[in-house]
Amino acid sequence: MSLNLVLERTRLNYARGLIVPKSQPAGRHGEKNQHYAAVVTEPVFEFSKVFDADYLYFYGPHLEAVSDAQAATIWRLLDLEPGMRVLDLACGHGRIANRLAERGARVTGVDATPLFLEHARRDATERGVKVDYVSGDMRSLPWPEHRFERVISWFTSFGYFGDDDNHKVLTEAYRVLRPGGRLLIENNNLAELLPRWLPAVVIERDENLMIDRSIFDPMTGRAVTERTCVRDGQVRRFRFAVRMFIGIELKGWLLAAGFDSVDQMDHEGAALAAGSDRMVSIAQRSSVADKSSAMG
Repeated sequence: MSLNLVLERTRLNYARGLIVPKSQPAGRHGEKNQHYAAVVTEPVFEFSKVFDADYLYFYGPHLEAVSDAQAATIWRLLDLEPGMRVLDLACGHGRIANRLAERGARVTGVDATPLFLEHARRDATERGVKVDYVSGDMRSLPWPEHRFERVISWFTSFGYFGDDDNHKVLTEAYRVLRPGGRLLIENNNLAELLPRWLPAVVIERDENLMIDRSIFDPMTGRAVTERTCVRDGQVRRFRFAVRMFIGIELKGWLLAAGFDSVDQMDHEGAALAAGSDRMVSIAQRSSVADKSSAMG
């Protein structure tokens, strides 16, 4: 099966979880029941393990093929205009940031993975665009308040931490937005994903394999994944967890972070539905500066 076909079938929902069989007491007729139970630990997301050369190798070709269309979608949904200051939060290897810069936006990208930032800078140079790429932590952004007109978090780039730190990401995005600015978060639509959840997904490219075994833990809202990469005769195995959301929960988080309103939709701009492939949340900051900021 080709890489593109596998990614299309799974819709790139790479955040899944580990399942293991668990024995149960004997049933009414003496037989033993088996069911799968989640092995969930404290959420840990090691960026250097998840976002590395293997990620680019397995996901890169498909992501490159869809990036032009996704950048156009972001431009349309956020009503972007040339000259606007845009922050790409967890910008990865720059596939979105560089394309927005080509359209005239003044883009800054922040990411925690040096390898990805290196790729992003090289791609920007090849495209002849200027993007300010910064190594940083989205829980503590290195800019003063009211710096950007738009902030984007694209392709399930939100939810890597424990809930307290995930809230910090939203409050930091709010802080650096100008009054009237907007934050866009694009991620899995959990209501659509759960009915078709796959306990295991295998991606094959040139006889190399990436294998994800996954569960969703409803008690924590996390997808927990055991990923095995088999490439060029080397085997690497690790686990990671990603927080996932139903629409109303993420909307509540955004309002709690200070945003004035939240609209939720699919990529086409239609109202979010249970069957929407992906979830786009656009949070609007009030056009009136906070009293605390005005007094300062």
